[in-house]
Amino acid sequence: MTKEPILIGLTGSIGMGKSTTAKLFADHGFPVWDADAAVGRLYSKGGAAVHPLGALVPTAVVDGAISKPALKDAIASSPNLLLEIEGIVHPLVKQDRRDFAAAHQDAEMIVFDVPLLFETGAHKKVDHVVVVSTTPENQRARVLARGTMDEPTFNMIMRKQTPDAEKRAQADTVIDTETLDGVAAQVQALVEQLRADHA
Repeated sequence: MTKEPILIGLTGSIGMGKSTTAKLFADHGFPVWDADAAVGRLYSKGGAAVHPLGALVPTAVVDGAISKPALKDAIASSPNLLLEIEGIVHPLVKQDRRDFAAAHQDAEMIVFDVPLLFETGAHKKVDHVVVVSTTPENQRARVLARGTMDEPTFNMIMRKQTPDAEKRAQADTVIDTETLDGVAAQVQALVEQLRADHA
């Protein structure tokens, strides 16, 4: 009988080092499903979200794909629209995640990189929850150094996300992302621990 893959849920607030940590898992040879990338696929030309979202918000379709800025504008003028959009997109994202897991059933571990792991209840669908974390100072400096976001926008996102302390309290493992070498060592240790636990 073949062993089921170990399902790892990876999450963390903006600027905490989640993408870096996901890449380190990928470097170990584990398939990584990225929730943001899945939404990108669904919104792109021919994506499964284009037709239903286009029927709901015709102005959001630009060149056969969903325009995120146009979608944001529509939500800004009609806040109730967000729930309808989520009602369309969330089931499609879940299906994409299930399809990914089914396609990698022979993997030793599968990593699900999900920014809203707790908020969407996806943490209940995995075997082990990993939360990446660093100091608030590091987090703010990293995000603002990207040059793609100003401080008011960062503060607004922070208000919407589950607080870091709450995420850490619900984690099976917390990875401190202060240094890249430190993250690599923690990922290595976790992989070895999970292998031993599921041997």
